[in-house]
Amino acid sequence: MNVFRISGDLSHLLAILILLMKMWKTKSCAGISGKSQLLFALVFTTRYLDLFTIYISVYNTVMKIVFLCCAYITVYLIYGRFRKTYDSENDTFRLEFLLVPVIGLSFLENYEFTPLEILWTFSIYLESVAILPQLFMISKTGEAESITTHYLFFLGLYRMLYLANWIWRYHTEKFYDQIAVVSGVVQTIFYFDFFYLYITKVLRGKKLSLPMPV
Repeated sequence: MNVFRISGDLSHLLAILILLMKMWKTKSCAGISGKSQLLFALVFTTRYLDLFTIYISVYNTVMKIVFLCCAYITVYLIYGRFRKTYDSENDTFRLEFLLVPVIGLSFLENYEFTPLEILWTFSIYLESVAILPQLFMISKTGEAESITTHYLFFLGLYRMLYLANWIWRYHTEKFYDQIAVVSGVVQTIFYFDFFYLYITKVLRGKKLSLPMPV
């Protein structure tokens, strides 16, 4: 554990709580990609199956349970309680374009050919692209609510802090997880354009808007 890992976890948790609070307060899930949230729920489910087999620490166990619960609650709010406000017409990213290559890569590139290890690897690869349906939805509608942009900012910050965590661990422990690092870099790259717009527009009180696709 180090400050980057803990800060990353807290940033991740804050992003999810911002999203949940936004939906609960407005009684709406407008502007939120249900498909991205389904993918994140799948990420946590496949990654934290070791909850039943491996004990690391109280912190680790509690955070796993919290993330799982938050992911399932988010999906329930979007497809259950607030489904009438869900913008399915603009949430049209084809999930098979992500799931098929991720599943294939998980079988080809992993550390050990066992069910739990393949599922863990699948979760790492899937997390790196799970935000794409949300970004696609924003590009399709041309704009995003400020709360949604705050969610995306802290989600991106979480990934950057985790990259710093891997660098720190390599420097102090000589520990290097190639799958996690490469996937984390890929995921962070997807946020670069968004970070620029967030800093230049949202933090200055302007609404984030994007050019509409032709």
